[in-house]
Amino acid sequence: MPWAAGRSEAFPNACRHSDHHNAHELVSRIAKRAKHCHLWPMNKVEIVAHDCLGVEAVMAETRHSFAKHTHEAFGIGFMYSGAQKSLSGRGMVEAGAGNIITVNPREVHDGHPIGDGPRGWNMLYFDPALIAQAAHDLSDAATDQYEFARPVMDSPEVRQCFGALFDAITNGSEEIAALRREEMLLLMLHHAMISPGEPEPKSSAGTAVAHARIKRAKALLDDSPTLSHSLDDLADAAGLSKFQTLRNFTRATGLTPHAYLIQRRIDLARAMIKSGETLAYIASAAGFADQSHLNRHFVRAFGLTPGRYARAIRTNYPICTSCNSVQECLAHHP
Repeated sequence: MPWAAGRSEAFPNACRHSDHHNAHELVSRIAKRAKHCHLWPMNKVEIVAHDCLGVEAVMAETRHSFAKHTHEAFGIGFMYSGAQKSLSGRGMVEAGAGNIITVNPREVHDGHPIGDGPRGWNMLYFDPALIAQAAHDLSDAATDQYEFARPVMDSPEVRQCFGALFDAITNGSEEIAALRREEMLLLMLHHAMISPGEPEPKSSAGTAVAHARIKRAKALLDDSPTLSHSLDDLADAAGLSKFQTLRNFTRATGLTPHAYLIQRRIDLARAMIKSGETLAYIASAAGFADQSHLNRHFVRAFGLTPGRYARAIRTNYPICTSCNSVQECLAHHP
């Protein structure tokens, strides 16, 4: 997928629970990173460096009043503090802390703070070609047109997906976060199309067939959990579109493909810990970027670090002198 290259009932819980992320933790972490307590001046707008081609990430905290202007990109953001009023293509709107804000390409808008304090937000701007590609997939090739219909949203699903996507773009890299970025973009755009109170699209008659095809995608991750996989890879294996693959994989397993892949890597890491390998080696061999990456996901899943888990294993299952690992010991001396 070009945007993830270079330097650069459907989903009831996908954004909330996938990859063992707590959405509120993500949003809070991003907001704290944006504010840095007193380190940020009253008016600051920062373009965040990342390796996601075709995407611009912005962190802002300011009392500045923005004059009428437009962007050539699709913009979506999360306002984490303060409030503002702004002109939009749908008239004057107001947004406050916790809201999602959006803008379409060449949509005239401005922005003025409400109250005496600054307002803070994180924003992602996407090249229209990326959104067109996603729209083509979301619509099963029916159209490449997309539009944010609401300039201000109070959608937990969109908010959670945005937090995960912003984190994957600004804190991740293509090598470790490409799949996460792809799936969160599709999920975010999907949820943004659903109006408040509107039910999720129901399963189609072809769901059973789709689930059977998903087994091929699942097998791809099971057989090679340490490799990097894209939604294109999984869609090709399943013979479905990327969005169909994401939707049906989540329905079939309860996890998004990225979350499922991380779980497989954690399972592999646990097995290697029982074999007595060093944590540094395990992190690399199990497909994690580094040991801190392994630690973060291990703690989210099990509530303790790999080091504590390894010490507990050694304490509970001491290796006898005739065996080379805990697993060998358990097999020989059950």
